[in-house]
Amino acid sequence: MYRWTFFLVIICFASWFASVSLWEHSTVSEYELEIPKGFPKPVIPANNELTQERIDLGRLLFYDPVLSVDSTVSCGTCHKAEFGFADSAAVTPGVAGRLAMRNAPTLTNVAYNPTFLFDGFLKTLEMQVLVPVQEHAEMDFNIVDAANRLKKNPEYVQMSHAAYAREPDPFVITRALAAFERTLISGNSRFDQQVYQGKHALSPSEKRGMKLFFVQLHCTECHSGFNFTNFTTQNNGLYEHYADSGRMRVTKLAEDRAMFKVPTLRNVALTAPYMHDGSISTLEGVIRHYESGGKDHFNKNEIIQPFQLTRRQRKDLIHFLEALTDVDFIENPNFIPSGKP
Repeated sequence: MYRWTFFLVIICFASWFASVSLWEHSTVSEYELEIPKGFPKPVIPANNELTQERIDLGRLLFYDPVLSVDSTVSCGTCHKAEFGFADSAAVTPGVAGRLAMRNAPTLTNVAYNPTFLFDGFLKTLEMQVLVPVQEHAEMDFNIVDAANRLKKNPEYVQMSHAAYAREPDPFVITRALAAFERTLISGNSRFDQQVYQGKHALSPSEKRGMKLFFVQLHCTECHSGFNFTNFTTQNNGLYEHYADSGRMRVTKLAEDRAMFKVPTLRNVALTAPYMHDGSISTLEGVIRHYESGGKDHFNKNEIIQPFQLTRRQRKDLIHFLEALTDVDFIENPNFIPSGKP
């Protein structure tokens, strides 16, 4: 069912060694990320330092359906800028309309993620890129065949040489896409303007909601830090019985059953529907789920207990979450398609 796992490891391992000698001959210049106030610098792999050439190549690949077996699905099919680089569908169809089990997660600030996928299992963004390309319900393509397809396009060949001093291959595809995705940094919401930039950007309702979030409720037990996530995997009592085994899918451990990675809340008002399966359609629905204390499950985080909000408190909390929207981020011209070679 998940045939990509073994192949993924082999490709990444081979590509790492194949890259060493060619990397040394690259003449590209470094690209300096703009880091928002209050944010640390993300860790950039030594074998994939950011350059404009790599980012440009990655952006073209991100929006080009050439990486899917029938050339109908791209990364941008599931990760749309207007939805905070998530999607409005509970599950986005892949090639031939096939459906997987999980909601497309936001790519907001993905450069800071220490792990990837809802399993929280893969350790690098470069490895994550392989998953949708080879997954049957997504792009359903062989990464080697995808590279051979790119080699037939002179502009992709030229851009690949400019970026990585080599022809298109699995190394180039995974590194270029990862390089582009690391530029998707969001840190100019009205929350950021209020807290990090010293502006008076939040309304009274949003400030009350912020107090609820940070002080009165237990939201920051999981949604903490500058990116509103502690990056752990948790069970939040969404179901008593899960169709998706969560992290257990890869670890085979009972303590990981129905455990899913805590998502960032940045741009959360744009990324509906919510939860790993897109089963809750609104922010109010999410809040009411947590008010209920969730369903009984042996792995549910014990911090999730029933509580009650007034109607105004619920609206205040929603208004605060909406204040995490970064309009500049979703309208950034550097993040949208620039044309197909």
